[in-house]
Amino acid sequence: MRYQLISDDRSLAEVCSQAARQRNIALDTEFVRTRTLTPQLGLIQLYDGDQLVLIDPLPINDFTPLIELLKNPDITKVLHSCSEDIEAFLTFFGIAPAPIFDTQFAANILGIGATVGYARLIDELLGIQLDKGEARTDWLARPLSDNQLHYAANDVLYLLPAYEKLATQIDERNKRHWVVDEIAHLVTKKAAQIPAQWAYLQVKNNWKLNQKQLYVLKKLAAWRLERARQRDMALNFVLKETALVELAQIQPTDKAQLSKIYGVSPQIVRKQGEVLLTLIREAVEGFEQLDESQKPERILRLIDVHAYKKYASELKNIAQKIADDMDVAIEVIASKKQLNQLLKWWWFDDDETSAQRLPPDLLSGWRGRLFSSKIIELLGEIPDNKRHLLDESVLV
Repeated sequence: MRYQLISDDRSLAEVCSQAARQRNIALDTEFVRTRTLTPQLGLIQLYDGDQLVLIDPLPINDFTPLIELLKNPDITKVLHSCSEDIEAFLTFFGIAPAPIFDTQFAANILGIGATVGYARLIDELLGIQLDKGEARTDWLARPLSDNQLHYAANDVLYLLPAYEKLATQIDERNKRHWVVDEIAHLVTKKAAQIPAQWAYLQVKNNWKLNQKQLYVLKKLAAWRLERARQRDMALNFVLKETALVELAQIQPTDKAQLSKIYGVSPQIVRKQGEVLLTLIREAVEGFEQLDESQKPERILRLIDVHAYKKYASELKNIAQKIADDMDVAIEVIASKKQLNQLLKWWWFDDDETSAQRLPPDLLSGWRGRLFSSKIIELLGEIPDNKRHLLDESVLV
């Protein structure tokens, strides 16, 4: 295998100029995400069928040629299981590649496997066994070893031939738009930032709290998310999620009580104790000043809705019928998580999806065009306060 390590602006521009002549390019990233909220980009791999390059982002200053390449609508970017790669691109460049053909999702459509790994896919399609020995390396350390670089190069070397096999079958089934729409919607979701005031909706076990406790949780969760974003710290390194709920329930008033909360370390008590106690005290006092209409509604779970099982079952039947008609597995059409996401969005005033100003997956892109009329027939008219979140083109 021959590859080139790119570490200066001029070489990057030359590589991107040549790659821009191709119709398809394979991409991958290596990053570190152990204590940070966002992935820290360590390497970008690019293969255009002629040149295989490993781009070191640390010494490069001008990424304009690469950004233009990533945005070029005439070049298909081939990635495998691209969710975290998208986050890495969004964090580092502020944009994601487009259009993207994700080989993992294409393989799912074709029945090869729902979450098939890259090594298994290459073995399945090309009969080549890959070594994944460097998967957990520190990609920010320098210099990178020959083994690390070889491993990274392998991650794109076989993507284009795999893409050609998958794309032929996908095009025969007239489902390329499924692949492109799926990842475009994924990019939208990854780029969406939940407002800090709604962060409490993402906290597990929030449904156990009464209105006053929920108001305290709302303030604590907002503080945790804002601090995580400011310092680029993983949420649980700011404060563990279990501690958030317990703090909201117990509402400690001094550091002695605070130190007894499971998940609140002595270091947190020392460095953030006063902040947490002030947040809790102000939330408790603020809650008493609220009108009833201003107090947060207790969190409902889907299982608390009497008709949930009935409608979940009927939605699943609709998904199965669509899957049968489209000759794909039901998991491609709708997961249980996606079915539940739709019902939460439809029934609840406050839900995570709406808080991020997003439509549910089943009313987005290719799925929306398959599902929308059937969902409306089952559930009734789209809620007035949610309709503005939808792309009207999916409502057929």
